[in-house]
This record gives sequence, C-alpha cells and structure tokens, in this order.
Amino acid sequence: MKRVLPRGLYGRAALILIVPVVTLQLVVSAAFLQRHFENVTQQLTAGLALDLRYVLTRLEQDGEEAAMTTAAALQIMLTEGQSVSGETMRPFYDFSGREVIAILNRDIPETRYVDLAAQHRVVIVGLETANGVYEVAVQRRRVSASNPHQLLVLMVFTGLLMTGIAYFFLRNQLRPIRRLAKAADAFGKGRIVEYTPRGALEVRSAGRAFLDMRNRIEQQIEQRTMMLSGVSHDLRTPLTRMKLGLSLQEKTSDIEALEQDVEEMQALLTTFLDFARADALDDPVPTDPKALAERIVEDVARGGGEAELVAPDAVPLVDIRPQAVRRALGNLVSNAMRYGHRARVTLHVLDHAVRYTVEDDGPGIAPEDRAEALQPFVRLDAARNQDRGTGVGLGLAIANDIARSHGGTLRLSQSGDLGGLRVDLVLAR
Repeated sequence: MKRVLPRGLYGRAALILIVPVVTLQLVVSAAFLQRHFENVTQQLTAGLALDLRYVLTRLEQDGEEAAMTTAAALQIMLTEGQSVSGETMRPFYDFSGREVIAILNRDIPETRYVDLAAQHRVVIVGLETANGVYEVAVQRRRVSASNPHQLLVLMVFTGLLMTGIAYFFLRNQLRPIRRLAKAADAFGKGRIVEYTPRGALEVRSAGRAFLDMRNRIEQQIEQRTMMLSGVSHDLRTPLTRMKLGLSLQEKTSDIEALEQDVEEMQALLTTFLDFARADALDDPVPTDPKALAERIVEDVARGGGEAELVAPDAVPLVDIRPQAVRRALGNLVSNAMRYGHRARVTLHVLDHAVRYTVEDDGPGIAPEDRAEALQPFVRLDAARNQDRGTGVGLGLAIANDIARSHGGTLRLSQSGDLGGLRVDLVLAR
C-alpha cells in the first residue's frame, strides 16, 4: 500500500478528504437508492399490471373497441400486432428495468416480450391473447421513478463542491507545515531562510521551537569557532617565540628536532583551526561542481601527482558552499595522493544530490576501522602509511563535517578497480 499511496502532504490530505466522500456516496447509492428505486419501480409496475389486466378483461368480454377505449382512458396505447416476434431487451445500465420485466411477466401471463430499448422512455409490451396478438406502449414514468439520476448528480456535485471547499481550507493549514519543513531542510543543508511561525497553535509552537533550536545551534557554532580561533591565535604567539629562539641557537641534532616539533605543532594548529571553521567558511551560492573538481585535479597535476577527473560534459549549477566543498574535496584528494600513487575523482550530479567519488590505489582502510577513521584526530597507523606524510587525523573529519553541513554524508568503501580507498562525498541539493 505504501507504494500506491501519495507521499506528499497535499496528496495524503486530498486522499483523506476524497475517500470518505466517495465511500459515503457509494454506500448511499447501494444501500438506499437501489432499494428506494426498486420499491418505487415494483409499486408502479404492479399498478400498470392491474391496468393491463383490466384492459385484457374488457378485450375478452366486450371486444376490441371497448378495450382500446379503456386503454386510452388509462393512457395506454393498445395496437393490434401481426405476430409476436419481438425480444425482451433493456439497456445494460437500466437496473430498474429488471424489476419491470420480472413483474410484468409474473402478473401478466400473456406477456411474450418487454422491450425497454427500442424507444427512449417508452415501454413496449407484446401480448398474446385469445383474441389475437396486441402490442402495448406506455410511458416509462408509469413504471419507474422519473429522472433517478438527478439525485446521483446532485450528490456528486455537492460532494465535489464540499471537497474543494474543504481542501481549500485544509491547504491553508498545510502551508505553514510545508514552510516549516522547507526551513528545517534548508537549515540541515547549511542555509538560513526566513521563516515566521504561522498557522494553528501546534504549528506555531513547533515553528517557535525550531527557531529557538536554530538560534541556539548558530550561537554554539559561533562560540565554538571564536573559542577555537582564540586558542589557536594565543598558542601561535609562544610557538613563534620558540621558533625564533631556536633559530638563534647553534644548529645541533637536538635543536633541529625541536624545530621539527614546533613546525608540526604549527601545522596541527592550522589544521585544527580549519576543522573549527569547516561549517562557517562561506554561504551557499550557485556553483559549477565540475569546475571546482577540475581545479583540485589541476593542483595535484602541478604538484607532480597523477590524478584524473571523470565527469559529464555539461552539469548544472548547484547551491553549495564552494570554499568548504573545495577544502573537503582537497583533503580527500590530498589523502589519496599521500597514501597512494594515483587518484581518480568522479562526479555524479543526481536529482537531489551531488556526489564526488575519490578513489586511490593505496592500502585502503579496513571495514571495521572506517567508522573510527571519520572521528577527529584519529590516525590509523596500522591501515595507512604514516611515513608518507604528517597528517594529524582531521582530513576525513573535516570532509565529513562539511558533508553533514550540506545535508549529505561521507561514505568509505573499497575501490573496485584501483584497489585502494573509495570515499563518496554526497552533498544534498
């Protein structure tokens, strides 16, 4: 049933409105109208049978002229026929006609056929009597209720009108919910859209709770960024003094080791600050995802690395944070070149997402270590060759944080043909 039912809020609301109305009309039509019109048809047809019986009695007792006079008085057209060659017929949609045929055959044994289809709104009955063959024609209103469809038309029209009015008012109640959903979805993708709580009390309450939550999250992000930036800035000053002091000392193996430690600490602070600012680099703007990946691959080529880009010829612009995505993709390609000799970037632009796939021919990451590899400051010494670089364990964490700020995700797996690590950077559109 879930595959058939509408997935949207408007579609489900319309279904909730239409199903009861249609069900009510079907139940009323089947349970009430059918019984009502069948009873009316039975009573009217039984009355016509009595009139026909009286006409046939006059025909038998007083002759044809008296019978025709009586029939005319009863609004029955009686004509003499040549032979009984007609067939009992009725339109397939004429449900009350079944009762007419059954009652006439039951109450008038002389009946040989009842034709309800030859003439519109006219009932033709073929009679075979002792005085000869006769044909009777009466108006259809004599045997069934007139215009039975009017009530159905009125029910359908009224049902459609009330459904439209109800849907109009319901749409006004659903619109604030959709606005709240759009604001929440945009915030999940790192965008801030203007939103004012409206609608019913429950929707307004949910909207105010969302705004409070969004404000608290923005405040926490801003405070975290400011705190980490301040810490990084304050630590750089003593590191600079240490570096200056070491440069004035006589070069020995111990001094060179200390200088290397200071350089690593400065790199660690820079990377740590990048991680702190990963979700606050820039605002989403229409960006060419292919051009962004091309610049990353060109930077690798200028550095002497081997990297290729696989992408469609033409891709649409997407709303992303270009600097943040460039940093995330740059970290992934840099890791690929650090732990392997060859990297490949593949771009897929889907209906609701943009996916960058970065593959390398390095040692990869074991499946049981992939979740841990996305955590900050985690270095998988057993899985990756640390002699190839001086990573601090924030490359994948920064890319994962940027992907989540775009409403996407970062997935790790094994490359099918290169044999190394495969990283899928998925960004929601």
